[in-house]
Amino acid sequence: MTTAARAGLTAAAFAIATLLASCAQPPAAPPPPPAPPVSMAPKLVEQAAAYRYYMDRAAAISPAFVDGQMVQDGLRVAAAYEPKQFLQGAMAYGAIVALQDQAFMTGVKQYASDPARRQQVAYEIMKDPAYVVGIPGAQSAAGLVIAAIGSDGAKFYEAGKTVKQAAYDVQKQSWSKADVQARDARLQQAKMLGSTPVVGNVDETARLQQAITGAQPLGITGASATPPFTPMVIRSLAIAALSGLGAATDANIETLNAIMVEPNVNSCANMSKLNLYQCLAVSRPHYEDVFCLGQHAMMDTARCVIKASGQPEPYEPKFVPKVRENAGYTPTPAKKAPAKKAAKKKS
Repeated sequence: MTTAARAGLTAAAFAIATLLASCAQPPAAPPPPPAPPVSMAPKLVEQAAAYRYYMDRAAAISPAFVDGQMVQDGLRVAAAYEPKQFLQGAMAYGAIVALQDQAFMTGVKQYASDPARRQQVAYEIMKDPAYVVGIPGAQSAAGLVIAAIGSDGAKFYEAGKTVKQAAYDVQKQSWSKADVQARDARLQQAKMLGSTPVVGNVDETARLQQAITGAQPLGITGASATPPFTPMVIRSLAIAALSGLGAATDANIETLNAIMVEPNVNSCANMSKLNLYQCLAVSRPHYEDVFCLGQHAMMDTARCVIKASGQPEPYEPKFVPKVRENAGYTPTPAKKAPAKKAAKKKS
């Protein structure tokens, strides 16, 4: 056999071996799909922006009243929230705050790369929002939420106290003792504002959207917290985790809305509204409207926010102040715990 022939056989054998080897090895598996980006349904971002819009404006109400129109303007601002939307907006904002915590987001993302695991964790959170407390980093994220929502409530409460004090101070001014004009109309307007959803500011919506993606952090700080957390904090963490898992989408909006329901705080907000309406119904001079604004529209609402965050509620003595003593008005009191009976002494 010639050298050329042997070379040809060698090349042929090599080609056959290469072909057989390629047949024996299956093709490489395609890489897994990338983890979904952190995102939140636009409707939730809009609710968060509406919450921020209300809180920023209402906490800025000035107690330096100079006429009845200024009092009515303050009432319109403070009365302009629908309780259900307001609380859902607070939770949505709390979720955006939780997304700022890197330890929590690292804990969430460990489940995001595997589609099956990601879907399972999202399902567990939707079934029971408290499942989120077990995710690494949940305690530090909860601390941020508590600090952010609690700070909002505290600032609003202090603003309400200054307005309530103004109910006494403005009585030195003659205009404050004149009767409010169109009293029934301003009560109906307060009720209408209290049942109408608020639209958030466009710039605020854009700012929060950037915070979700990490392009513009909110810059909120807070100490790590330990369970138990309030239902509102837990639900904020749940929405944040679902955002990190790519499950907080418009397709799941009904489930997300169901998660963002907290009956106790909603009842608190509704009671604040009821007391405001009862107060306005019997108020006559302008200084009494100032009291209704400071106590019920501001301080009562702020107390609900503080309670929702898990921060200690501020203490204020429960009494009907002198400015209301002739109005035939008594706020709806909270239910008191039954008094314990004294133990009988043994003879």
